[in-house]
Amino acid sequence: MFLSMGTMTFKDVGLAILCGLLLTASFAPLNMDWMAWVFLIPLFVSLKNKSPRDSFKLGGIAGLSHYITLIYWIIVVLSYYGGLNPVFALGALLLLSLYLALYIACFGLIWNTLQKDRLAPVLAAGSWVGLEYTRTHVMTGFPWCLLGYSQYLQLPLIQISDIAGVYGISFLIVMVNVAIFKLVFFSRSDTIRAKATEIGVVILLIGVTLLYGYNSLGRKADTASDVNVLRIAVVQGNIDQSLKWNPELQEETLILYRNLSERSAGFKPKLIIWPETALPFFFQNNTALSREVFRVAEKMNSNILFGSPAYTEDGKGVHYYNRAYLISGKTIYDYYDKVHLVPFGEYVPFKRFLPFVNRLVPAAGDFTSGGNVEPISAAGLRIGPIICFEAIFPDISRKNAKQGARLLVNLTNDAWFGRTSAPYQHLSMAVFRCVETALPMARAANTGISAIILPTGKIIARGGLFVREVLCEELSLDHAKTFYSQFGDIFAILLTLLTLLGLVWKFTQKRR
Repeated sequence: MFLSMGTMTFKDVGLAILCGLLLTASFAPLNMDWMAWVFLIPLFVSLKNKSPRDSFKLGGIAGLSHYITLIYWIIVVLSYYGGLNPVFALGALLLLSLYLALYIACFGLIWNTLQKDRLAPVLAAGSWVGLEYTRTHVMTGFPWCLLGYSQYLQLPLIQISDIAGVYGISFLIVMVNVAIFKLVFFSRSDTIRAKATEIGVVILLIGVTLLYGYNSLGRKADTASDVNVLRIAVVQGNIDQSLKWNPELQEETLILYRNLSERSAGFKPKLIIWPETALPFFFQNNTALSREVFRVAEKMNSNILFGSPAYTEDGKGVHYYNRAYLISGKTIYDYYDKVHLVPFGEYVPFKRFLPFVNRLVPAAGDFTSGGNVEPISAAGLRIGPIICFEAIFPDISRKNAKQGARLLVNLTNDAWFGRTSAPYQHLSMAVFRCVETALPMARAANTGISAIILPTGKIIARGGLFVREVLCEELSLDHAKTFYSQFGDIFAILLTLLTLLGLVWKFTQKRR
């Protein structure tokens, strides 16, 4: 697909590769977020005077270099922890990277038509957002590290996400890339007036975004109440993935979580949070281990939210769930079953039509999707649970917020990732869920990175990677609903439709 050189030179290919590498560097853990504002310029240079076919190829090369270096950790997940042959693990990485690279390849093709157009900044940015929105939803979706996530540390900038979501930041970044490119590589067909107009519009948008951001930061700080507060303890057990499901270590695991929780006794937490599948047994079976969990809650005089596998039986067999329980004393108040499962990890999509396809990570389990996304409740608490992979899907947190959740809780087990960049990237995306919904988040990760995040996206407590620790904080639960939590991705949808109409009109004009 991308192998034939056509009219491309090695310099063009090198520039496309540089584009992909700059984009990867802008994300966590390198956090060179300024690179995102210029990463497209090498690609734009390589696409000058290229055919549509070569533009598609160069975009694909840029995408391939980006995704191979961004999600390389898939090899660790599949081979080291999943037991898959390293050759097949590498093949899986290449296949997924090729699929994701198609989106940037399509962007390269679109830019081929737009590069000399006066509306290029808007249409290019709108096209990028449309492609990101598509990637979020096609084939169950894989919106890992959308462009806007690169700015998770820039709090004034990302506050606009409570209106436009992460897509609003992606839109701004691409607009700036186009504006800088057109300013530096001045075309004779561009007048000074047209140039000034483009730059002026971009500066105005950035200015309005920052003005809104600083105002929003102040507003969210003012609405924080000293009355409706919740004391939270997040427990990071750091259980090695290779030992996690050993039946002989179940009691030892529970004792570890009990002892870590008791460290927070002086803080008197109202809610103690353990990670995804913290209890590697069926809590619902009411065994001696299950009763010990209730004793911990009773002794600590606290609610405990934790992960444990669960099951139901019917005429069709046994169905397993990735579940989060909320208990207090001797009572199970509520529970939530993970809705958005990891394809080929927790289940095989289209299994009826693909009976020969097995899960890539056999040890991960074979789960059934839960019912609906809704908050879980207990004694004055209303919590929006998010289990692992669900944190990268904005709509799950949004639905929780819309239904009255006052706190987001992300239970995850990032031990699968090992010591790679993935845990850092996973955390960076969780930050946006707080900004979009104006809700705080407590994040309990088995091996890290656990964190407590304010509605502004500020990380006020952050654990280490592969350490055992407890994070204790007091959070205000008084925050107003946001436009995004009520209406979702209106910005992305409308922008995609308008851009699509604009592109159709441009292609029609070009053919005429």
